[in-house]
Amino acid sequence: MNKTIIGLICALVAPLAFAQTSTTTTEETTTTKPATTTETTTSTTYAAGTVTTYEPGKTIVVKGDQGPVSFALGTAAHVVNAAGKVVTAPLRAGQKVRVYYTGPTESRTVERVVVED
Repeated sequence: MNKTIIGLICALVAPLAFAQTSTTTTEETTTTKPATTTETTTSTTYAAGTVTTYEPGKTIVVKGDQGPVSFALGTAAHVVNAAGKVVTAPLRAGQKVRVYYTGPTESRTVERVVVED
């Protein structure tokens, strides 16, 4: 009798197991990064004054209206006269010059030095 009851229960439960539906959900997520643009503008500024110290290829200190200003000279910096011709003689203390540079105060890059006298 136990076998009959167990057989009937299995017969009644079996169709329920096959009647289950399975649901699969797929979710797609798309993320986009905002476009970034970097705009660099470079303007050339100059400082005019009198040379106080000059080390060729290294530094120049110019004393202007607002006090002495130090500049680092790179290999690209040229020393020219007012006509634009390259000056081969080293600068001397007391010469009037204009130092053309780019960049903020902490990282000035000298483009050229124009000797005014």
